[in-house]
Amino acid sequence: MEKIVFRPDGEEEVEFYVLEQTRLSGIDYILVTDSEEDDAEALILKDISSDGEEEAVYEIVEDDTELDAVAAIFSDMLEDIDLEH
Repeated sequence: MEKIVFRPDGEEEVEFYVLEQTRLSGIDYILVTDSEEDDAEALILKDISSDGEEEAVYEIVEDDTELDAVAAIFSDMLEDIDLEH
């Protein structure tokens, strides 16, 4: 499982494991978790960086409609994972 490091402004680095990625309506999304163990917390993040930026910028998906749509895609992709929100 790929591990990525986030560097929030002025905060400590945070590591996440990437479970899956997808693209919806021209926006890239990743499903990440804080642990490789069962029942880990997961987040859906969307890439908000501009084209040509050297590093991707992600934010947590908080809009319920957007979250439901992307969660449904990830649930179909990862049949053995139950996404709850």
